[in-house]
Amino acid sequence: MVNRTAIDWNLAQSVLAVAEHGSLSAAARALGQSQPTIGRHVRALEAQLGLELFTRVPRGLVPTPAAVAILAGARQMAEAAAKLELAAAGQSADLAGSVRVTASVAMSHFVLPPILARLRQSHPEIQIELAPSDTTENLLFREADIAIRMYRPEQMDIVTRHVCDQQIGLYGATAYLDRVGRPASLDDTISLDVVGYDKSELIIQAMRTFGLNVGRDFFGMRCDDQAAYWHLVVAGCGIGAAQRAIGDAEPRVERVFEELALPSLPVWLAAPQALRVTPRIRCVWDFLSDALARQAAA
Repeated sequence: MVNRTAIDWNLAQSVLAVAEHGSLSAAARALGQSQPTIGRHVRALEAQLGLELFTRVPRGLVPTPAAVAILAGARQMAEAAAKLELAAAGQSADLAGSVRVTASVAMSHFVLPPILARLRQSHPEIQIELAPSDTTENLLFREADIAIRMYRPEQMDIVTRHVCDQQIGLYGATAYLDRVGRPASLDDTISLDVVGYDKSELIIQAMRTFGLNVGRDFFGMRCDDQAAYWHLVVAGCGIGAAQRAIGDAEPRVERVFEELALPSLPVWLAAPQALRVTPRIRCVWDFLSDALARQAAA
């Protein structure tokens, strides 16, 4: 018989994290807890409910049917807790404090550092946490306070602002172009080495819009990590695409075939509605918005 004592949210949170991340260690990292603590929480909730919640498999833990039945309720508890935390954080009137910003790996490596340096100089009382990621963080669960996206976020309870459009260009290392020549046409360009993505098909899809029916094997060098991808282009591994804010600032490369009209990348800011009015988040939001817009217009 199920014990009807109220469930401790700390226990439910740990169980939900194990279900979502697949192991005690991964759940511990996600929650900032120790693995033994997460294990104790799982065992405590199993004892309270009189149910086995996980089955061990070679790659970790999978929820039992009993666990699946209660996970929906645990997720509702997580959403309610997140909303309470956001509401409380949104009441802070202090400019001092931390603001967590997430952006793509490329933007975090090559665009944001000088902007954030100026922000820290102007507002040293605000601490910045930069989280480079090409995955979508859930702002409502405080995985970030402000997100810089290359698409319009459509999450509920999120405030968004279209800041600018970043132009894209094709680049090659000067040393590489000195060796192979500078392309004057699209055919010249694709006759050279082109750095592509590995698992992502974004570049393949973009090339197909220009009538170039290429596959993964067309690229002699492939990498999905945006920062490493750009370093490969700078090192002379071939022609590659980059935001002009990145490429034009790198003295070791040159833009090639400038006549090719590549689609631009929209840049959006996003923040939880409950936090948008918090002074320090509003301050960082406005600073980023202005700096990115100025950079795109330069």
